[in-house]
Amino acid sequence: MFAHTTSLGKGLLPLIAFLLILAGCQAVIPPAGQAPVAPATQPTATDAPATAVPTVAASAPAASEQEFLDGIPVGFTAEGYPYRGNPDAPVTVYEYSDYQCPFCQRHVLQTEPALTSSFVRPGQAKFVFRDFPLDSLHPNATPSAIAANCVMEQGIVPFWKMHDLLFRTQEEWASLPDASDVFVRLAGEAGADVTLYTPCLADSAIAERVKTSLAEGTALGFSGTPSFNFVVEETGDAYQLVGAQPYDTFNSWFTTIADGGSPVDPAAAQAQQQGQGEIPLWAVPENWADDPARPGINLAGDFWRGNPDALVTVVEFSDFQCPFCQRHTLETQPLLDEQFVDTGDVMWIFKHFPVQSTHPFAFDAAIFAQCVGEQGQFWEAHDILFQRMSDWSGSNLETVFGEIAAQLGVDSESLATCRADEATLQNVQSDLSEGAQFVQGTPTFVVIYNNQGRLIPGALPADQFVTALNQLLAEAKGGQ
Repeated sequence: MFAHTTSLGKGLLPLIAFLLILAGCQAVIPPAGQAPVAPATQPTATDAPATAVPTVAASAPAASEQEFLDGIPVGFTAEGYPYRGNPDAPVTVYEYSDYQCPFCQRHVLQTEPALTSSFVRPGQAKFVFRDFPLDSLHPNATPSAIAANCVMEQGIVPFWKMHDLLFRTQEEWASLPDASDVFVRLAGEAGADVTLYTPCLADSAIAERVKTSLAEGTALGFSGTPSFNFVVEETGDAYQLVGAQPYDTFNSWFTTIADGGSPVDPAAAQAQQQGQGEIPLWAVPENWADDPARPGINLAGDFWRGNPDALVTVVEFSDFQCPFCQRHTLETQPLLDEQFVDTGDVMWIFKHFPVQSTHPFAFDAAIFAQCVGEQGQFWEAHDILFQRMSDWSGSNLETVFGEIAAQLGVDSESLATCRADEATLQNVQSDLSEGAQFVQGTPTFVVIYNNQGRLIPGALPADQFVTALNQLLAEAKGGQ
């Protein structure tokens, strides 16, 4: 029943599924070479040019004469999109963003000033703003986009001021059931005439413009924010970058494009190396040893439990908002722990795989669990998150997370710092990228023994999982 795979020494992928049961939360897996998209992910570059400029919406503002804001040219493109920077810049970056997205806010407040100084002000690039409101995550995303578009009806300079104000005041209006009063105030602060702004909000053409922008981003393959489409004006080549990436990533992309090259996608490059025989760090037994500085976390950066010298290691890719993952954790895992993990026969490793397209709160839960784990309480948080999934999967998320943190006695200040840390985001995203080549749904289990790998896709019934592990354990002992 078990098909042999190549040894890990010759590459973990492709892994052979030994039980073809695909019951699980199905992830939307992009084309080969691209990682799944979340609120802030690894860069992805297309091999072939993407669509450079989406079609213009019928209601888009007409192109206007160039104006200046803080010494930087601003205006409308020929399609009616708001831009900032040299209109004849060699590179145009179409930024698809959501005013209520915290990662978009971080990009605007932390990364954008450096990009402006290095690339926009010298005339090397212009940025074009496109609306990409994710209403399933951010209920005030579309209202804020409409507010910005109504200010834009009164001019390009008021628009960019409103754009900045919306991001700077995000915490003030993001959680309000009705943020219209705040938006009216901000429109006035941006220099708009509120007597003209208010009736604009009911204009169906404005709402349609926002929907058109969202559709354009979706057509480019974007599903998370912020997302960027780099277009080389001379050739029309386009490259996509997803997530609130650090300045160094943008700098590398601009430099590569200026030198006539194509930006390199780190996630795709890693996947290609793995396909050519490189073993991913998380699958190398030497990296399963406990990190002396962080007990309970191995040298590959993953949470583990059990016997580090066990003959069999199971690496679980899971999603805290996936009901099949919940069923496995609450119904099957206790039996597996009793028969295999607690006896020292199996070491169990956890890796994040939040499927943002179907589980909008999964990424938040992954970051929360990661940070609680940094304080030595990962497995406790892991179990409680699955037990209370229905409680935190909605507007009560922060309240329930606070209750769980208090229950576990973690330091709230350290927790908040960790959740806001870019490194935490990258830890979760790294797991997503590493699993993208073979995870088709959650949960997915990689069983490693005798330098070989086997794949169990889906939440198997407990008796079937026990049978499978017993057979693989016997095979592992036979190979000693």
